[in-house]
Amino acid sequence: MIGATGIVGGYIVEHLVRAGEHPLALSRRQRQSNDVDWLQGDLTRPAELNIPEAQTLYCTVEVGVLADALSRIASPSLKRVVAFTSTSIVTKINSEIPSERELLQRLADGERRLGAVCEQLGIEWTILRPTVIYAEGRDGNVSRLARLIQRFGFLPLMGSGAGLRQPVHAEDLAIGAIAAAGSPAAANRTYALPGGEVLSYREMVGRIFDALGKPRRIVSAPPVLWRLAFTLAKPFFPHANVAMGNRMAKDMTFDASTAMRDFGWKPRGFEPSFDGKL
Repeated sequence: MIGATGIVGGYIVEHLVRAGEHPLALSRRQRQSNDVDWLQGDLTRPAELNIPEAQTLYCTVEVGVLADALSRIASPSLKRVVAFTSTSIVTKINSEIPSERELLQRLADGERRLGAVCEQLGIEWTILRPTVIYAEGRDGNVSRLARLIQRFGFLPLMGSGAGLRQPVHAEDLAIGAIAAAGSPAAANRTYALPGGEVLSYREMVGRIFDALGKPRRIVSAPPVLWRLAFTLAKPFFPHANVAMGNRMAKDMTFDASTAMRDFGWKPRGFEPSFDGKL
């Protein structure tokens, strides 16, 4: 498991342990656990790694880094690689923000290179593209909105916030990844993994208010006022940008039917709970 300390990777490890597995996990820092074999190392320096035999490799770090390292770390027994990227490759690849374009083009290139390397090595691959990932108190999407609401008691939206979303819980992604790894139908395929419910950006925010036990104080603001509110919120979103406002009106939904068919994808609806988690 590469990326085991992240929110999705952590759930993958947890569910593997529950299933009676004893996973191997790579970490830059030294770690110890009775149920997990931790290997200290850095994927960007693959020549220094000595990874034991494994049949399945899960990866939640940047896919291009894995593509560059795989030929050095893959064992003869490795049969399947399951890697995560993002549906943003589809929705934001032409973003007006240069840093976003660069990142997403890098991800798209990483996907292509991973497939090519796997083909050369005779390893099956599955690429999973989640939408808005959340894990109460731990993610940079829903939980950051929740912290803003807690602090200010309201949340501004640019316009009506009518754009559709499908937030997906990190634990569901872990369950899906394990199911995909065991599915012959998922070999050498890429899947969108949206959440189990389609709702507007405004309703998604409303559900966050509900989960915090607060009245829904959602302020629809024109672009000028929204940009001012964004400036006030910037400390909570250090990597955010003003393009977020424009996207509140844009639908970002995906068809999960192939994932449902090929490995039983069945995520939960959006009902977050923040009890003691913020």
